[in-house]
Amino acid sequence: MDGRVDPARIVAHARTLSDFDVLCVQEIASGFDDLPGSAGEDQFALLADLLPGYEAVAGIATDRERPDGGRRRFGNLLLSRLPVLAAFRHLLPWPPDPSVPSMQRVAVEAVVQAAWGPLRIVTTHLEYYSVRQRAAQVERIRALHAEVCAHADAPPRDDKEWGPFARTPRPRSAVLCGDFNFRPEAPEYGRLQDVVGEGVPRFRDAWGIAHGGLPQPPTFFVHDPGEPAYCCDFVFVTEDLAQRVADVAVDADTQVSDHQPVVLRLRD
Repeated sequence: MDGRVDPARIVAHARTLSDFDVLCVQEIASGFDDLPGSAGEDQFALLADLLPGYEAVAGIATDRERPDGGRRRFGNLLLSRLPVLAAFRHLLPWPPDPSVPSMQRVAVEAVVQAAWGPLRIVTTHLEYYSVRQRAAQVERIRALHAEVCAHADAPPRDDKEWGPFARTPRPRSAVLCGDFNFRPEAPEYGRLQDVVGEGVPRFRDAWGIAHGGLPQPPTFFVHDPGEPAYCCDFVFVTEDLAQRVADVAVDADTQVSDHQPVVLRLRD
């Protein structure tokens, strides 16, 4: 919020909040020298270099040619010091909505080896301007979750357990986090937590599990006096993980980002 773009400062501040196993960050850019505060640096590489010992899983939503050569890329990044058993990148729906500006969005998924077993971590950044696009993206996330659970119920034939056909764990249990660009009162918030299908664990807001009826503090426009602050950065967990939610915290004070960081702690 002070106009200084500094990936190293982001990582340093994150370390003050938690000795984190997984760090999920959104709006990561490379080659976009026209973004305010940026010289076009490769922020994907910078963040990965700042966290040696962490596996970096990048999800590219926008990938374009630079006029002077090279690429312009924009998306999300997940960094894990837990073993990453598998990684998936999901481009989200982008139906036409000519009434507003918009861009391609992505969800990044990593299956990590938690203390109790495999766990899916998904981080995303949904459309800001278009309600239609954001609603479609919520439906896609729900469908992807249902698809994972269907695979768990009906695994593929095992007569080609080699090369890219080899099976990798992909459990029902998941953490879903990021900048959703909807408010708690928006239909998309409830829709994301609706029943998906029989045998599919629903997503629940981890803040509500940890804090009951206490509203989550605002996470956007907190330090911008020109706009009313509200909450749009959430952490959801599948309902089977509810008993593992030890705490969810929001850092309301920092100004190293225009969004306030959210920390989830799970019990082993």
